[in-house]
Amino acid sequence: MSAPDRSQRVAVAPDVELAVFEWDGDGPPFVLLHGLASNARLWDGVAATLAAAGHRVLAVDQRGHGQASKPDDGYDMTTVTDDLQVLVGTLGLERPVVVGQSWGANVVVEFAARFPGVAAAVGCVDGGTIELAARFPDWDECATVLRPPPLTGTPIADVERMIRQGHDDWPESGIAGTLACFEVRADGTVAPWLTLDRHLQVLRGLWEHRPSDRFPRIEEPVLFIPASRSAPGEALDALSDVRVVPIDGDHDLHAQHPVRVADVLRTLVETEEAR
Repeated sequence: MSAPDRSQRVAVAPDVELAVFEWDGDGPPFVLLHGLASNARLWDGVAATLAAAGHRVLAVDQRGHGQASKPDDGYDMTTVTDDLQVLVGTLGLERPVVVGQSWGANVVVEFAARFPGVAAAVGCVDGGTIELAARFPDWDECATVLRPPPLTGTPIADVERMIRQGHDDWPESGIAGTLACFEVRADGTVAPWLTLDRHLQVLRGLWEHRPSDRFPRIEEPVLFIPASRSAPGEALDALSDVRVVPIDGDHDLHAQHPVRVADVLRTLVETEEAR
């Protein structure tokens, strides 16, 4: 049910291609971006639900992640939003709804601020308001505390067991999507597709990002779907058209509750059609 209808690689910069997984539909398009150290396939459940409702859906592996190219640099917010702008233009998408989760939600906020009028609406799943410098004024402390765990060399069976034990209420699409964050090597062990050095570059770009400074520039409708424990605050008052619809759950709400997340995201299209 969740598998995409096709996939392709789209060039967005010299020697850089993003991997795009597409579900067919004639309705307004959705472009879905994953979070840090994640990948497009965590959106499978959401994408299949949106496609069943008639939408064209494209889930994207951003640079350094999943099946995308893995350049040594270009992980700052300006470059990754340039990637998205080229992708939208190359694929001829007319006013897509752009949606991101966690770091990806900050990316779509930056995208809407830099490229007004390109998106019809913006969706942020447990992200879009992340300002790490408020918690970690010093970058070195941020890099130390948020350094990812060393999973390279762990047997894939152990990784799957950890995922299932930690997320026993997730559907299979979420489990499979999480496993797709890793390359499975010939000896049966894993390595994250996003290498440590690139992970830290993405983290640095997120640490430097100030979405609250971008909100006044965004005119499109913005929808926040936070996990209830991390609902956005007063900074959202700077947005001209904003709604907040919490869903109780994990940080990866899109993997845990794909149907509920998709149903809430569809309201962005209904809102746009009513304008």
